[in-house]
Amino acid sequence: MKKILSVNSGSSSIKISLFEMPAEKCLAKVLIDYSNQQKCKATLTLADQEEVFIDHFSGKLHPIALTLQLLIKYRLLKSSQEISGVGHRIVAGGEVFTKSTEITSAMMEQLQDLTELAPLHNPANIAGIREASKLLPNCRQVAVFDTSFHTSLPPENYLYALPLEYYRKYKVRKYGAHGTSHRYVAQQAAKMLQRPVADLKLITLHLGSGASAAAIKNGCSLDTSMGFSPVSGLMMSTRSGDIDPSALAFLLDHGAFQNIDECLEVLNHHSGILGVSEISRDMREVQRQLSTNQQAALAVKMFVKRICDYIGAYWLELGGADAIIFTGGIGENDCLIRDMICRRLECLGISFRPCYNQTHQLPFDFSNTDSSAHLLAIPTNEELMIARDTFALVAKSAVEE
Repeated sequence: MKKILSVNSGSSSIKISLFEMPAEKCLAKVLIDYSNQQKCKATLTLADQEEVFIDHFSGKLHPIALTLQLLIKYRLLKSSQEISGVGHRIVAGGEVFTKSTEITSAMMEQLQDLTELAPLHNPANIAGIREASKLLPNCRQVAVFDTSFHTSLPPENYLYALPLEYYRKYKVRKYGAHGTSHRYVAQQAAKMLQRPVADLKLITLHLGSGASAAAIKNGCSLDTSMGFSPVSGLMMSTRSGDIDPSALAFLLDHGAFQNIDECLEVLNHHSGILGVSEISRDMREVQRQLSTNQQAALAVKMFVKRICDYIGAYWLELGGADAIIFTGGIGENDCLIRDMICRRLECLGISFRPCYNQTHQLPFDFSNTDSSAHLLAIPTNEELMIARDTFALVAKSAVEE
């Protein structure tokens, strides 16, 4: 048995899980919110238990250092030397990294060069790698890329209709994101349906603060909604999703933004559910005001409509689907959004059982027996996918040595 640390670093929070592999047993989860540097919040949850530790600490202590302290304090580790490998989620790997890779100094330089593909995420991911390498110098570090699952997209799906020289020279193309999540739930759907993932056509919907859709055929990503960056595609909590670039040029010319950096700030942090509702970025809060606030209702309708647009496109691209999968915070827990989406899909022969849709015993299938596709709500587990890839590379390196 080997212990693997799975690190999912975000711009304002970090999720770290300790796994016993290959049993895939999660020993503990740590969630650290450091959006407030003066009073960061740490939560430790043991396997199959409620939260057992909540504390506030100064942001001067790196979350990975704090996590190791907590794991040792609560006797989940005797010492940090027990850890065999650390896997890090990296949002953007560009065309350079097409699979999970063991981290080297040369690779770190390449990662730094790719920062502009995900300026909100990659710097935090890289900082996590540097800290883990410092704290665990003898431990193998592995990078697991969100974009790698989408490297199977054919050129007609990943290229933009721009002069081709922009792709040749600058590598401007669709890269996608959330690949770790889409890959995981596709594998879980195959288990639920008792069929090989290589035989399935799936539409996966990762609906959370960030949101994306993917068309998966024979276990490989065929198309996905996010593009060159994670701001495009579906409407999200604060990200705009697809928008006519001419509208942005118009707003820039009329002084709505002072420069392109301010424009990107609005697209990433002030748009989406928050921008339309003018209430909150949190879908739960927006839904509380559905009956009394027209903008809340409009935001929800737009969110649902754009998801259905992509489902329709992917249904045609795949030639139908064996299942539509809902995952992410909204996808897993919001029965109203699932209900609104599925009612719009009746023209595809899709039908569902409303009473089953209300259940919270994940995972579950809430489709009718005569539905043209299964409707699955599956909790994602990006940390487990990171641990799986990390363990595989650590085991491979051990054999080669």
